[in-house]
Amino acid sequence: MECSGQVTPQLMMAVGSAVIGSLQFGYNTGVINAPQNIIESFYNETWISRFSEPISQGTLTGLWSFSVAIFSVGGMFGSSSVGFFVNRFGRKNSMLVANVLAFVAAALMGFSKLAASFEMLIIGRFIVGLYSGLSTGFVPIYVEEISPTPLRGALGTLHQLGVVIGILMAQIFGMESIMGNTTLWPLLLAFTLLPAVLQCVLLPLCPESPRYLLINRNEESKARSILVKLRGTDNVAEDMQEMKEESQQMMREKTVTIPELFRSPVYRQPIFVAIMMQLSQQLSGINAVFYYSTRIFERAGVSQPVYATIGAGVVNTAFTVVSLFVVERVGRRPLHLTGLMGMAVSAVLLTVAIALLDQLRWMSYISIAAIFSFVAFFEIGPGPIPWFIVAELFSQGPRPAAIAVAGFSNWTANFLVGMFFPYVEQVCGPYVFIIFTVLLIGFGIFTYFKVPETKGLTFDEISAGFRQSAGQGADKYSAPEEFNSLRGDDPDL
Repeated sequence: MECSGQVTPQLMMAVGSAVIGSLQFGYNTGVINAPQNIIESFYNETWISRFSEPISQGTLTGLWSFSVAIFSVGGMFGSSSVGFFVNRFGRKNSMLVANVLAFVAAALMGFSKLAASFEMLIIGRFIVGLYSGLSTGFVPIYVEEISPTPLRGALGTLHQLGVVIGILMAQIFGMESIMGNTTLWPLLLAFTLLPAVLQCVLLPLCPESPRYLLINRNEESKARSILVKLRGTDNVAEDMQEMKEESQQMMREKTVTIPELFRSPVYRQPIFVAIMMQLSQQLSGINAVFYYSTRIFERAGVSQPVYATIGAGVVNTAFTVVSLFVVERVGRRPLHLTGLMGMAVSAVLLTVAIALLDQLRWMSYISIAAIFSFVAFFEIGPGPIPWFIVAELFSQGPRPAAIAVAGFSNWTANFLVGMFFPYVEQVCGPYVFIIFTVLLIGFGIFTYFKVPETKGLTFDEISAGFRQSAGQGADKYSAPEEFNSLRGDDPDL
């Protein structure tokens, strides 16, 4: 990573404490997959105790799908509420207060078996989704605002690293020999309590965002003292000047609401890019792999699909680390393009492997390799980049509203894939990933023509590039012109 001298213990403490929220999001995304059969048995037993007859298959399938999807519904509500919290309570305090939701969710899910109530489990899933939706907004905003410009992409990638580590933890803990069994599955779901406690201990030791203090609260001296601690040097004049310039620009703007993001030509371009980046993540097919990985491996003929799923989680984590170290060297746009195109090729390979599985048994190994390749390319670009580039595309004023819109788009797409992928798979069979291939190619074309490079630029420089493009008129807007306005004199962009 560049400018490694700017990585201070105080900075890493703050970033590390924040991304516990990211880990929670990842854990609760993946935790429901492994114990599916056990939880379905619990639903059936509860139904029998109430109505003295087994639950019908249709009702059971509906209850299970609802239990999975309700997490995304909570995320949609949570992500759309981000701006309300961060502007009133600050970035750090918002993360702290949100842990109340994690405590309530853990209690509901943990005691659901004891209370013989699948309703408690479902409500707990909704509440932890609400918490996760808030976290997917709080964490990128806080991390981007406390990070020095040369490290903003690398540290922003830590949000996604937290997510994939959470998913991997859920896969490992969900093994039958650990907590994915009939006795301990409530503890598996309630484990979310422990990271929440840890974050509540660590966050009070971390600083508030100096950008929030200076621009939103006008507390210049406090912002400067925090910057000195975060940067490990008294020489923070450049950072302070950049924030003051952004503050002056913000004073010339009225408060930006969500509808104004779409009405104003200044914000319409970046919010469209932000939404498409989020959709490129969720409609890439990655959640189809995350939610239904065990079934995909079973269909591919893998005798121990749980270990293959954990292997995919390890690949997931490893390539997020790769992205962490290359994003500031290569840039956001090239990495995102590489990831999308690599996923498209992997999806075609997976389709061919599954289609020929009955004729050629060795195709099961090709399908595993294709899934691992699919996951690896996802974490190179489409996994980490959409989360933090949204925070980069907007100045302090519109940033919370933009994060809320982008997060809502992400969670809505997440919900749609979770709900409809099984039905689409039944209709399309092994050719279901061709749909994702088409979408991936479309998102790749959009990225090439419309997504600007933000590497090494301040928030105000990025916003100025969009203001310049908007001033030329929407009909004259073109990506090359915007790239020229955003790239500065850097020959690598």
